[in-house]
Amino acid sequence: MSLSTPAHNCDLCPRLQGFRAENRIKFPDKFNAPVPSFGGLDSQLLVVGLAPGLKGANFSGRPFTGDYAGDLLYPTLIKFGFARGEFKARADDGLEMVNCRITNAVRCVPPQNKPTTEEEKTCRPFLEDEIAAMPNLEVILSLGLVSHNAVLRTFGTKLSAHKFGHGAAHDLDKGLTLIDSYHCSRYNTNTGRLTSAMFEDVFELIKTAL
Repeated sequence: MSLSTPAHNCDLCPRLQGFRAENRIKFPDKFNAPVPSFGGLDSQLLVVGLAPGLKGANFSGRPFTGDYAGDLLYPTLIKFGFARGEFKARADDGLEMVNCRITNAVRCVPPQNKPTTEEEKTCRPFLEDEIAAMPNLEVILSLGLVSHNAVLRTFGTKLSAHKFGHGAAHDLDKGLTLIDSYHCSRYNTNTGRLTSAMFEDVFELIKTAL
């Protein structure tokens, strides 16, 4: 099937459109648009984050690139064989994904990194199309509760039937497995809620599931 993606000047969410317009004035040399996914549609693993960070993916135009979360995510992907090259926190660093694709539940940067429930709902069709367009998909990694809920709603699954928990695995339709992790944000790592070892444990689960 054809993959639908948000337009560069997507106007589906007025608040996010307005915030992008403000940032285009403040930072005219940055990406400031809905951030496209990174990695092949033929991948078996899909990583789903929350939304682009203001000075991370919103600036660079590549998921988890330019903020702290990527400093943990990409080296872990490289270590477990899901990426190759050297991560230099730039969209032009030459890093290549291997059997892995990365996207976000909400494609545009939200103020205070907090999309509204309506914005999550409005952007969900893009996630639905993403999943439907991946014929080899076997595992979805959700980074954080918002991503977890977005994936479950994409499958029409009751949230109460699949509680979010770090390292939890959930059976979804069509033989897919949803695996949860705390988001690899600076806040979670600084507070000790998520350590590098805990994050790597999740990828051990993914390797086993694949």
